[in-house]
Parts: sequence; structure tokens; C-alpha cells
Amino acid sequence: MNNITCIITDDEPFARKGLQGYIEKIGFLDLKGTCEDAIQLSDMLQQQPVDLLFLDIQMPHITGIEFIRALSKPPKVIFTTAYEQYALQGFELDVLDYLLKPISYERFLKAAWKARDYFAVREDKSLATIPYMFAKSNGKLEKICFDEILFIEGMENYAAVHLENKKLIIHTTIKALLEKLPAGKFIQTHKSYIAAINKVESIEGNTLHIQKHQVPVSKYLREEVLGVIVK
Repeated sequence: MNNITCIITDDEPFARKGLQGYIEKIGFLDLKGTCEDAIQLSDMLQQQPVDLLFLDIQMPHITGIEFIRALSKPPKVIFTTAYEQYALQGFELDVLDYLLKPISYERFLKAAWKARDYFAVREDKSLATIPYMFAKSNGKLEKICFDEILFIEGMENYAAVHLENKKLIIHTTIKALLEKLPAGKFIQTHKSYIAAINKVESIEGNTLHIQKHQVPVSKYLREEVLGVIVK
């Protein structure tokens, strides 16, 4: 596995120095730069894309959370902050970890290994065997087993996950969900729909029938969808 390239962004010089010292002790992390705020980080990412950001939340001009939400394809993130109340927002953004200051080396090392495991799995999809995910629904984190998903309907920044015995409304996007779902088991049928391939019972025109539900297929994706489902 290649080293994980990373950038530190924090408006506190002491915090940047501390994180830099930790990174220098970990052989698989490759520090490409440090920034004082999100504006500097934006400029650096245009010149030097990286795998991972160690990102403070409370910074001048724009917060770390606002910055990540503004990016179409952000790197993976480990938040470093003194504020515990942002943890749930960090989870919604699919960050790898959430480190509370002051950060011990032991805790930092644990986060670094979590990042290493993530990128190792991404390089070898066959290692991704976890059969579920957690998502926020009605103020709590719900465990969603992939095998129970029938289809997913996108609604701007929310999604309705239709399971075999219930429906959950979760705070995420279709795009973010596609990255979490196991490859080869789900397919996007429409800009607002994802279907579980093995749950499709029949196809009629531009409609998939899954139990009592009808899932639309866009004309732009029809050929791809049929090629996957009708083998």
C-alpha cells in the first residue's frame, strides 16, 4: 500500500506543530503541507491533491465543516477540534475520525491506523466485508444491513431507505450512499434512485418492480441497468 498523503489545517501554530510531530513518527503518513485556514487549504489542494486532511473545525472565515460541505469531491477527513458538539455533524460528513484536543499521541495513532485500514480496503475491494452501515435517522444512529435494502430514493440532502420491513429517512445524499454501498450489489437507476440488484423481481418498460414498489429507470441509465440486471 502507498503512503497516505495528508495536509494539516489549524489556525493555532502550536496545534499544527504538535500534529506535524505526530505525523513524522508514523511511517505511512506523508505530510504535504500545513495551512492556517480553509482559504490556504483550498489553494493548496488545487496544487497538491491529497488523500487525507487533518482539519480543525473552528477557524477564521469558514469552518472546517463548511469547507468540506463546499467541496464536490473532498479528501477523507480527520477532524481535530476542541469542541465535542460537532461530532454528529462530522459523522454525517462521513469523516474517518474525530479527535478532541488536547490530542494524545496514542489517540492520534489510533486515528492514523483507522485511515490506513480505510485506504487499504479501498485499494482491495475484496476486503470490504462489513455487511452494514450506520446512518442518522430521527435523531439516532440506525444500523442498516445491506441485505435488507430494497431500494433508496433520494430527496435533495435526505434519502429514504426502503428496507424489507420498514423505511428510514436519513440525512445524506444519493452520491454519498453510493460510496458506502458494496460494489456489485446496488446500481443507480435514476438520478434519485438506487436499487438492490438481487431484489428486482421484474422489469416493465422503464420501471423495476421490487416487491410492491416501482423504481424508475432513466433513459440515460437504462442500457447500463439492463446490462447489470439481465445477464
